[in-house]
Amino acid sequence: MIKIKHLETGEVLERVEADTLQGADMQEFRLSGADLAGQDLRHANLQHADLRNADLRDARLDHANLRGAQLLSADLRGASMMGARLGTDHRRDAADLHQGRLDGADLSHADLRRVRLCQSSLRNANLAHADLQAADLSDSDISSASLRGGRLVDADIRRARLQGADLRDVHMNGANLFEVDLSDADLTTEQPEGFAVINLAKLRYANLRGAKMRNIWASDADFSEADLSGADLSHAVMGGSNMRHAILNDTNFEGVELVTVNLAFANISAAKNADVRSIKQNVR
Repeated sequence: MIKIKHLETGEVLERVEADTLQGADMQEFRLSGADLAGQDLRHANLQHADLRNADLRDARLDHANLRGAQLLSADLRGASMMGARLGTDHRRDAADLHQGRLDGADLSHADLRRVRLCQSSLRNANLAHADLQAADLSDSDISSASLRGGRLVDADIRRARLQGADLRDVHMNGANLFEVDLSDADLTTEQPEGFAVINLAKLRYANLRGAKMRNIWASDADFSEADLSGADLSHAVMGGSNMRHAILNDTNFEGVELVTVNLAFANISAAKNADVRSIKQNVR
C-alpha cells in the first residue's frame, strides 16, 4: 500500500492498494497539497483529481490522464509529462494549471487543448509538438521554451513573455498575441519547404524586436503598433496584414510583397529591402 501524504502536515490524504503509482487509478482523488515529488505516475488516471498546490517536482507523468484535474499553483518544475492528456474538446473538462510552476517541464506531444495555463511559469519548458489549441497562456512566462511544431490555433497568449522561445514550424492561426513579448524568438522552420503560420493572429503592440520570421505565413495578421525593429521578415507571406503605426527600424522585408499590406503611418524608410514603389499614402 502507498500512502500519499500532505506536504506540510504529513496527514494521509489518500491510499493506493498497490506497490507503485504507475498506471494507478486515482480518479477524483483529493490530493490538494500532496507530496508527490519524484513519483512515477506514468499512465496514471488522475482525471478530475484535486492537485491544487501539490508538489509534483520531477514527477513522471508521461501519458497520464489529467483531464479535468485541478492543478492551481501546483509545482511541476522538471516534471516529465510527455504525451500527457490534459485537454479536451470542451473547456469545462480541460485541466486547470492556473499559476502553475512548470519551469523545465517536458510537455512535448501533450494534449493541452483549452487548458488554463494563465499566469504560469514555463521558462525553458519543452512544449514541442504539443496541442495547445484554444489554450489560455495569457500573462505567462514562456521565455526560452520550445514550442517547436506546436499547435496554438486560437490560443490566448496575451501579454505572455516568449523571449528567445523556439517557435519553429508553429501554427498560431488566429491566436491572440496582444502585447506579447516575442523578442529574439525563432519563428522560422526546420524543414526545407516548411514555414511557421500566424495567419489572422492579433499582434497589436507586440514586441518582435530581433525576431526571426523568415518564410513565415502572416496573411491578414494585425501588427499595428508592434515593434519589429531588427526582425527578419524576409520572404514572408503578408497579404492583407495590418502594420499601421508599426516600428520598422532595420526590419528586413527582402522578397516580401507589400502592396496589400497596410503600412499607414509606419516608417517604412527605416526598414531594409522594402519595395514601396506602389505603396499608398501616409507611409513615411
